[in-house]
Amino acid sequence: MKTPPPPQLPSGATPPRQPSRRAMLTALTASAATAVPLLGAAPADAVPSRHGDLLYIGTWAQGQVHAVRFDADRGAMTPLGPVAEVSSNWLTVHPTRPVLYVAGGEQTGFVRAFRINDDSGALRQVGEIETETVPASSGGLAYIGLTADSKALLVAHFGAGSAATVLVGADGGLDGVASRVLDTGSGPHPRQLGPHAHHMVIDPSRRFALVADFGADRVFVYDYDRTSHRLSAGADGPGAFATAPGSGPRRLAFHPDGRTVYLLNELTADLQVLRWDARRSTLTSRQTLTTNAPDHLGPTSAAELAISHDGRHVYTSNRGENTLVVHATDPASGRLTQVQRLPCSGDTPWSFSLHPGGRWMFVANEASDTVNLFRVAPGSGRLTDTGTSVAVPHPDCIGFRTPHVPGRHVPGRG
Repeated sequence: MKTPPPPQLPSGATPPRQPSRRAMLTALTASAATAVPLLGAAPADAVPSRHGDLLYIGTWAQGQVHAVRFDADRGAMTPLGPVAEVSSNWLTVHPTRPVLYVAGGEQTGFVRAFRINDDSGALRQVGEIETETVPASSGGLAYIGLTADSKALLVAHFGAGSAATVLVGADGGLDGVASRVLDTGSGPHPRQLGPHAHHMVIDPSRRFALVADFGADRVFVYDYDRTSHRLSAGADGPGAFATAPGSGPRRLAFHPDGRTVYLLNELTADLQVLRWDARRSTLTSRQTLTTNAPDHLGPTSAAELAISHDGRHVYTSNRGENTLVVHATDPASGRLTQVQRLPCSGDTPWSFSLHPGGRWMFVANEASDTVNLFRVAPGSGRLTDTGTSVAVPHPDCIGFRTPHVPGRHVPGRG
């Protein structure tokens, strides 16, 4: 989530810089006007090459996108520096086209498309669109992600409490807003005065869209038309699964079995196992686990969620404790058993991404200004800190462009 106040930190930790709302909006306006390639931003010894993947990294409230070249065989990261000056609350990469989509923090919810130069990593803006016609409260977009067919972007607008779909052309360009729906409700926490859509996924039947709403303590279930990519609430409004008051739903992920959904709640830092009934479009609770350590004291704040490609492991990050937590899944029930808890090698693990090859995890430690590399053990799914990192100012999201073998993984987002 990309809105003030900042995430709660452990006692004694140094909070990240947080500009005033006026300063932030001024910076956003300036960055929108200068969303151009920064071809001279790469270090002198970073020779442009098509060898290896490109990592694109958003920066919270810094108005930049950074790039890193990654050699998956050696586990080596080469920073290329900032490649665009643009508000970057969240980003995602097209799975087959050299296109990067960046979600902004402006109140009207800008989505911008950039053409990727695979040789240098440079970006060239090729389109932009506003997802809200009327400015909403501060916060902007919390999430964007592509549908399975890559013909639409799913957009969660935190400030407006709305979810939208944006059509994507055959060349990866933005073709207009297809639909927009508005969540309703609030919660008991001071940050839950109204709805705040935080994440959206499409169910495996491709008939429903599930929206995790941080402010309403709900997972809303909207009808989804797979042809037009339109969302609709129906005559009686959307269906909804209610979480505990003050929990703050943040991330959703479907297990490959299509019947199990994992839900991460930010404010209570717990992880729920839900059963999805596509025939009735309903969710029911099966299990709830805390991501906090047994001796945890102080504030709680969970952030990211992802499932391994084989569905055997679920990963979460805990910003209150600066940890990563690994769970094993039961193949029959989808229920979880914790198998590992380890430090994230930095402060405030805002997000992480599993590499498409499944061997690596990249952790965006926002408050310590680093992206840290972890090795994923085959079979056990356990993580090992490699000690390798790159410096990026306030990283908040990581996307992959694999020039030779197109593919991507969007954590916890289907």
